[in-house]
Amino acid sequence: MLSQPETRASLRVNLLPSLTAFEPAAWNACANPTEYPTGEDCSAVPPYDPFVSHEFLLALEESGSATMETGWAPAHLAVSDEDDVLLGVMPVYVKSHSQGEYVFDHAFADALERAGDDYYPKVQVSVPFTPATGRRFLVRPGPHAEQTRMALAQALLGIVRKLEASSAHVTFMTKDEQDFLVGTKLGFLPRTDIQFHWENEGGWDSFEDFLNSLASRKRKALKRERRNALADGLTVKWITGKDITESHWDAFWEFYQDTGSRKWGRPYLTRDFFSRIGQTMAERILLIFALRDEKPIAGALNFIGGDTLFGRYWGCIEEHPFLHFELCYYQAVDFALAHGLKRVEAGAQGGHKLARGYRPALTYSAHAFVHPGLARAAEDYLERERREILHAQNELNADAPFRHMTDQE
Repeated sequence: MLSQPETRASLRVNLLPSLTAFEPAAWNACANPTEYPTGEDCSAVPPYDPFVSHEFLLALEESGSATMETGWAPAHLAVSDEDDVLLGVMPVYVKSHSQGEYVFDHAFADALERAGDDYYPKVQVSVPFTPATGRRFLVRPGPHAEQTRMALAQALLGIVRKLEASSAHVTFMTKDEQDFLVGTKLGFLPRTDIQFHWENEGGWDSFEDFLNSLASRKRKALKRERRNALADGLTVKWITGKDITESHWDAFWEFYQDTGSRKWGRPYLTRDFFSRIGQTMAERILLIFALRDEKPIAGALNFIGGDTLFGRYWGCIEEHPFLHFELCYYQAVDFALAHGLKRVEAGAQGGHKLARGYRPALTYSAHAFVHPGLARAAEDYLERERREILHAQNELNADAPFRHMTDQE
């Protein structure tokens, strides 16, 4: 059950209905800070995150992908000081459904509606359609950072009360943020889940080095998959930065529509979204295309973070065995190794990634419910779920394909 927030008179909190209300540089100074107060320890500063950038979030809104009409009404929070300097922001949306979130709360919605109350609207802090871990409390470093974080948490509950919403949800947040939010005693409950991420845990310089860390049988299987994926005369091309053209987006749009229609009926993103990110953040985009006679027949869209390559979408117009694994997993690892990136996050779900060197990694969210009965039931459910998730992670790690010290080659 939600607790009553306190107020902080020294900070000013505003709710703004669009990213257009923010100066891009001011938002980005909070989302991906590069300047720090004198004496500030920069060693713990998070790496660049493309998804919380003003450019990415604005493209979602202005392309018609994340809007009130699609059930994602922007209600972003801003915290400023007495001099009107932006200290912190939070990407907030008022939701009329639970689609495009990847942290599933349908059981909570059903329970509340059976009790005779409405679950929607609810308040969501997230990057729409993007199950990638990152900061959700976008706070500039400095002496007011903790006060700003608390002001954002309290203002989030203020939106819930003002709109008479059922709940607040902060998804794919960092573990530190989850600990903070649960520790505020404002009524937030922690939740975990599992994704599969590739980590350069061996300090490998090449894909061959990575392969040598795998058990012999798994290594042979990966090599065979890579050979078979391109056995039909296909070639692979990496495209990024100024080399990305509208014709590339036309090809990828065809791939995206094919995958979207098969998975969820209607793709979340519009064609205009891809043009917009191509214009504003091309240097942070990697397209991996499979070509037949120079014509793209399949492709994967990735975003380049400070130390992570984020795989987001894939599609094809020709079916080829193992081509999905090649473009989305193996080529992503190749690119990460070639560009000094430590990690590849290849999206939600996908236990098949384990056999391909992607380990189970925990993801974090926090949820607060107005209805006291639902809050008590959710607390019990989420506690049992967290235990099950940790058990599953341990079992999956035991099945990872990496070679043990006692293995004989």
